[in-house]
Amino acid sequence: MNELADLQARMEAAAAALDFEEARRLRDRISLLRGGADAEAAQAADTAGLTRQQPGAMGLGSSQQRLTPPPGWTPPPKPDPMTQGRSRKR
Repeated sequence: MNELADLQARMEAAAAALDFEEARRLRDRISLLRGGADAEAAQAADTAGLTRQQPGAMGLGSSQQRLTPPPGWTPPPKPDPMTQGRSRKR
């Protein structure tokens, strides 16, 4: 059995035993190996601080983060819909 299949089996066993932290570590290690990392680097990597993209944060399939305005910024006032598009001349 190759290393990926072994890790996959261990991840599924950990999930079945409700050890979700170990299953998460194994899932991240599998992901690193599939991404091209060598076995030692995948073993030593600390993936506890990684955050995954939230679906729909900026549209489907986008990896852009949500923008946060700078401190002290206030949005401009919205135009009055009753006067929008009218000229003042008669």
